[in-house]
Amino acid sequence: MTLAPKICLACSGLFLLTGMLAGVVKYRFMMAGPTHRAPVYINIAHRAAMLYCVAALVMAELLRYNPYPAAFQIIMAGIPLFCFAAALSQYLRLGFQNTTDNQFSRRTLTTTWGMYALIAGEIGGIAAILWGFLQTQFFS
Repeated sequence: MTLAPKICLACSGLFLLTGMLAGVVKYRFMMAGPTHRAPVYINIAHRAAMLYCVAALVMAELLRYNPYPAAFQIIMAGIPLFCFAAALSQYLRLGFQNTTDNQFSRRTLTTTWGMYALIAGEIGGIAAILWGFLQTQFFS
């Protein structure tokens, strides 16, 4: 196995662990608060971490059939993984601050250009990984 799928698997494990820990934090907020509800962004972080875990596993498997050089595979995988981690850290930060239930209620650099970069990075990286898989499995 090349380095890129190994990185994806390691990130998958980290996302899973983060999701499980976010679940503990969510439970703690639910038990301690008067409304028995966790902050919105703790809930989002909990679910997103689990979804990013699965996405990283799929990326790892697709990369196993990728025809591109190892360095390019690392870049293709690293960009969406970085985007996942950045989004997750933002959700956790907002959840612990518990000052908003909608980060998009105010336009900022993060909610505009940051989102454009996140969208381009996630979709672009996954599309490149998928295209490499399709090339080797269907078009060769």
